[in-house]
Amino acid sequence: MKKVKVLIGNYGSGKSELALNFATQAAARGEKTELIDLDMVNTYFRLTERGKMVEQKEIRLVSPNFACGGIETLSLPAEVASAFVLDWDTVIFDVGGDDAGSTALGRYHKDFMELEPGSLEVLNVVNIRRPLASTLEKITILQEKMQIHSRLQITGMVNNTNLATMTSVNELRDGYELLKEVSEQTGIPVAYTTGKKEFLDAFLAENPDPKYVGTPIAIDMFMHRDWDSFIKYGLNTTNPKKEIY
Repeated sequence: MKKVKVLIGNYGSGKSELALNFATQAAARGEKTELIDLDMVNTYFRLTERGKMVEQKEIRLVSPNFACGGIETLSLPAEVASAFVLDWDTVIFDVGGDDAGSTALGRYHKDFMELEPGSLEVLNVVNIRRPLASTLEKITILQEKMQIHSRLQITGMVNNTNLATMTSVNELRDGYELLKEVSEQTGIPVAYTTGKKEFLDAFLAENPDPKYVGTPIAIDMFMHRDWDSFIKYGLNTTNPKKEIY
């Protein structure tokens, strides 16, 4: 059965990093894998920049045709359809970081609904160290908006709480506590807890409730981006030295 993971979530949650990890781990298991970049909003954290690495791992990458001017890319509307009609074992969707970004999924609603029961996971990737997902209220409101615009129901949350190079086990612990509250209020389960192996192992050694951990997955760092630089410069792609206020 084809497995499809749709990753949505707030800016800076680590969706693209996680999408790469899910895809590379699937390919390493010998699964025929396609990775689709549907992030139509945020051009700073871009999967296309890892195109050669993805190709070396025998993963097919589909990305927006405006993603990177110096790279030949595929026509997005036509190629996204390949996720549903071709014989993949695993398909990963990396979707834009807000309700507007989630709208890109709406046009494929019928295709998602025709997938075999149990094959689709719609995952809200949460990093509570980011402003848009720092409280229970913010997470639940953002989830509701993303579900409306994507026309898909979130099946699980991912605790991917981190502070880039400043990350410690505290991030996963605090993410666990907050997502436990969100899960109890919304009924949406925690499907995965992800992070660098050293922090993930330390967190799991504390014996957290498995119900609010989900499946723990150690991840590698592929996307080398500095969040502070993104906040300061990243939204200005024509002049990266010009500050954004």
